[in-house]
Amino acid sequence: MEKHHSTPETHSQLVNHHAHRHQEGGLLSAYCAYPKGIKFIGADSKEHIVLLLRKHWITNLRWMVIVFLMILAPVLVLGGGLFNQVPERFQIVGLFFWYLITTAYALEQFLSWFFNVYIVTDERVFDVDFNNLVHRQISDANLDQIQDVTSTIGGVIRTALNYGDVVIQTSAEIVQIEFLAVPKPDRVAAVIRELRVEEEQEKLEGRVR
Repeated sequence: MEKHHSTPETHSQLVNHHAHRHQEGGLLSAYCAYPKGIKFIGADSKEHIVLLLRKHWITNLRWMVIVFLMILAPVLVLGGGLFNQVPERFQIVGLFFWYLITTAYALEQFLSWFFNVYIVTDERVFDVDFNNLVHRQISDANLDQIQDVTSTIGGVIRTALNYGDVVIQTSAEIVQIEFLAVPKPDRVAAVIRELRVEEEQEKLEGRVR
C-alpha cells in the first residue's frame, strides 16, 4: 500500500498540464481533463470543470464477465437437453425474459459506472453517487475548505494500471470526500493541491472570479 502527498516530478508535470488547459480523454473515459460542453446541477456560471473522473474501466470487468456467462447460460442449458420436454414456444418465451433480464442488468451496471462521477472544478470538488434513475447524492466542498489530499495505490493490478483512491479531508460539513479507484490518483491529487494553492493566492491578492 502506497500513500503519496506529492513529488517534484508529478507536481511539475501537473503545473504544465494545468497551464495549457488542453482536453485529455473522451467523455466516456474514466479520466477526462478540461472536458468540453459538460454541465452539471449546481454549477456556477463562471465555474469550469478541470477533471471529470470515473472508476477505472477495469472495475467493470466483474459485471462484464457475469453478463457474458448469462448470455452463454441458455446455450449451454438448452444444448445439454435439460429442457427437451418443454414445448418450444415456452423455451422461446423463457429465452426472451432471460435475455431481457441480462440486458437490464448490463444496462444498470453501465449506467452506475457512467453516472457515478467525481468532479474537480476551479472552485470545488464533487462526489456524485448515482444510486438509480430517480435518486442521486452529491457531496461537495470548496477548494478553500480542503485541508489535506492523499492518494493511495495498493496491489499489483492497481500499480500496473495506475489507479487508486484519492482522499480529500475538508473543513466542510462532509469532512471526507473519497474518489475511489480513479485513474492516475497521484496526478488527480496534485491537480487538487495546485487548485487549492491558486484559490488561496486569489484570496491573498483580493481577486474575485
